[in-house]
Amino acid sequence: MKRTRITIMALTAMICVQQTKAQTVVESSLKKVREIKSQVPFEGIDQTWYNGGDRRDSSVLSGKYVTWNVMLDANVNHSFNDPIDHTVVGSTAMARTDEIEVSCAAIGGDFVYGNAHARIMTQFGTRSTVIPRNDYSIYRGQYNLGDVYRYISEAYAGYHFDVLHGINVDEGMFMSYVGLNSYYQVENWEYQASFTSDNTPWFFNGIRTQIFPTNHLKIEAWIINGWQSYGMFNQLPGVGGNITWIPNSNMKLLTNDYYGTDAAGIIARHRFHSDNSFLWRYYHKPKSSKGVTQMALSATADIGYEKGGGVNGFKDDIGGKGPAQYFASAMIYNRMWFGKGKWAWCLGGGYMKNPGRYLVLYPTGDASPLPNQYNPTQTAGTHPYSANPGDQFSGWDASTNISWMPNQSIEFRLEYVHREADNPYWAGKGGVTSPTGYTTTPVPSIGWAPDLVKSEDRIILALLFRL
Repeated sequence: MKRTRITIMALTAMICVQQTKAQTVVESSLKKVREIKSQVPFEGIDQTWYNGGDRRDSSVLSGKYVTWNVMLDANVNHSFNDPIDHTVVGSTAMARTDEIEVSCAAIGGDFVYGNAHARIMTQFGTRSTVIPRNDYSIYRGQYNLGDVYRYISEAYAGYHFDVLHGINVDEGMFMSYVGLNSYYQVENWEYQASFTSDNTPWFFNGIRTQIFPTNHLKIEAWIINGWQSYGMFNQLPGVGGNITWIPNSNMKLLTNDYYGTDAAGIIARHRFHSDNSFLWRYYHKPKSSKGVTQMALSATADIGYEKGGGVNGFKDDIGGKGPAQYFASAMIYNRMWFGKGKWAWCLGGGYMKNPGRYLVLYPTGDASPLPNQYNPTQTAGTHPYSANPGDQFSGWDASTNISWMPNQSIEFRLEYVHREADNPYWAGKGGVTSPTGYTTTPVPSIGWAPDLVKSEDRIILALLFRL
């Protein structure tokens, strides 16, 4: 009996030792997990509410080596100017009015093996025409860069170094953060972007280095071909960078700064641009089953200039260095989520002043005086929009929309937007293509010009899908 009691005590002691060892192993494993998580940039920070960010909390197409991405952006919109050629002026989000339009159909993904990674996203739809049309660098030299890159929105590869909280070095075509809004409308609060976003670059071609000193800070450096350019305008690349600080799940601050020579053929002209954004979620009750679940605002302000080669930055020097040529803009939006987070209402707008019009999206004019000669990448036709030193441009816009999001992969949005400029800029009743509105109609040398007006009101119904 005594021996049995000793044996039971010994077994109990062994079990306790094993339990202690198991607990130690578990605690060690949890510690390692926490250490690994602490090395993931912005780990544990809720970023699903950002203007210009992915609102999903996870991807259903995530695997060991590949996380696939599928997006569809379709809309039908109506301009109350009712242009006969159904052409939208001054927008990169839309190209056609009074028609059902696929703005962007994209498929691709993120690929990872060890510390090597790559991202490839294709793009089809009207954006594959609208975006190359605004890049003058494709007319320098040969090999049709506008066609070669037309169906790619992102394509880069790089290596991740396990230093600090991570360092990434990537080369290829990557998205620009200038102007806050994402290139993909499914990530934005507003469908028609304000001037600050729509008139600044959506992509860069070059080399990007990302450094994460802490879990809340990112510092980037860029060496790129130029300002939203597939090729290089002159002899030197553009340089720039980004600093993003996210102190917690309710706040984000970032700055983007750029310097380059982006006036085609004018080597002496230099451009500087500074873009600064503040995002603040000032109300958050995610468990609320009734009423408002969260409210947030985003504010962005940009300032920049061009100097040299006949222009003089912020100050007119007529008869000397040239007229002022600069960019000043701001936009602010507020979004409110309600109905268990499945509904949202957004209100906002912005202002832009751009003497010299060097960042204004040129209105599409008639493409050629001859039928069947239409080139969708041309920046201007026989009636080009004036963008000479000293030409003035200022404009403002305001919009509001309501969105229904039955799940995190689909959104239906109804938006109303008013835009206004200080000179005739938007497409009027007569359109901007030809007297009949068709590119097959020859444009007379006299007696016709694109019908441009100072304002437009537009209503948009958009379907945004992402998986």
